[in-house]
Parts: sequence; C-alpha cells; structure tokens
Amino acid sequence: MSDAARETQPESAAAPPARATPAERFIPAWRSPGAWGLMLAVTAAGLAIDLWTKAAAFARVAGPPVRILREDVLAVGPDRLATLIPMHEPVVVAERLLHFTLVLNPGAVFGIGAGRRWFFVLFTVLALAFCLWTFGMWTRSRDRLTHIGLGLIIAGGLGNLYDRLSFACVRDFIHPLPGVRLPFGLRWPGGSPEVWPYVSNVADAFLIIGIVLLLWYSFRAPPHGQPPGASDPERVA
Repeated sequence: MSDAARETQPESAAAPPARATPAERFIPAWRSPGAWGLMLAVTAAGLAIDLWTKAAAFARVAGPPVRILREDVLAVGPDRLATLIPMHEPVVVAERLLHFTLVLNPGAVFGIGAGRRWFFVLFTVLALAFCLWTFGMWTRSRDRLTHIGLGLIIAGGLGNLYDRLSFACVRDFIHPLPGVRLPFGLRWPGGSPEVWPYVSNVADAFLIIGIVLLLWYSFRAPPHGQPPGASDPERVA
C-alpha cells in the first residue's frame, strides 16, 4: 500500500477498537436499573396474582363468599380452622388433575409447623432480606432468569406474609392430583395415600418455581472468587 493510500485510510479501519474484557462487561445487578426493574415487576405481578386468586377462590369456590376474620381465626385456634369454612364440594377443574377446595393453613408450605405463626413471619422477613442480598451480591445485570426467580420467591413470601398478618393463617385452595394414590400401597408419614395430599396456593407455586430457578443458577455460577461472567461474558441466564 502506498504512503498516500495509507494516509487517506480511515483511522478506524487501520486500528479497530479493542473489545471490552470480561471484567469490563460484568455489571453487578444492584447497579443495573434494568435488573431492579425486572425483579420488582415480577414481584409486583406475582403478588397481585396471588392475592387476587386467593380472594376470588374464597369468594366463589364454596358457593356463598367465605369471609375470614383474623379475630375468628385467633379465637378458634389452629386445630379448629376448618370450622370457619362451610362444607362444600371441590370445584373440579380437571378430573384427577386439579381441584379447587378451600383450606386455612396455620403453618407454612404444606401445613408444616402449624400454630407457629410468628416464627414463620420472622422467617419470611429474613428470607426476603436474603433474597435481596443474593440479588445485589451474587448476581449480575444479565442474569435475567435468576432475577425472575428471586422476584417469584419475594412475591410468594410477601403473599403468604400478608395472609399471616391479616388473617393469622394462610388461605389455600389449589389441590393438584386429587385422588391419585401412591403405588404399591405406600403412604406418606401422616398416613395419606395420595401422591399430593396438600392444598396450597399460587404463592407456594411461585416459591417452588423461584427456588428451582435459583438452584439452577447456583449450579451454573462461576467458581467462588471469580466474577460472574468472567469465563463467558456472552452467557445470558
């Protein structure tokens, strides 16, 4: 190439800009408005869906609307919560696949720890704080599925926390796989032969999905001490 041609050649063509290093591409999630926006949007939508479905179920499933008052729940105690719900036939959404039936749960997911309401209130607050710490200290701006999972966990935790503070129990109505029995005559420790003997709610489903997404991310996270994305800056979780 002649000296004249070299002088007229654009500078960008002669010296292409250097690509950013993996560390330069990494942005912590707490510094990303987009990451905050995604997680908070999932949280708000999940909380709204959970509270709406609970209210709709208790307004329609049993026929006449069932109104739950906190003072009534505290008066009867955790062992007699069933007396606050009128006898009713389950709403069959899909035979042997999904029924809706009203249940008041004095414990945690699947009825664990009945009667320990304030323990679960404190536990939920600590779990929500842990989720925010995980978001800010463990994830990067582009870990979108992880931020969705955290938003679902926070939404589920807030949905059930609202119930515990407002009603002194959790409103449940979703019964999957009703009447489907365990094989070989097996039974759960409580004696139930059903594959899924529990009645839960949308918040519980969000918690399970969120935990699965968080575990999936933990298996794909880089080794301790290595910034997320350093080994593969283009990976999108």
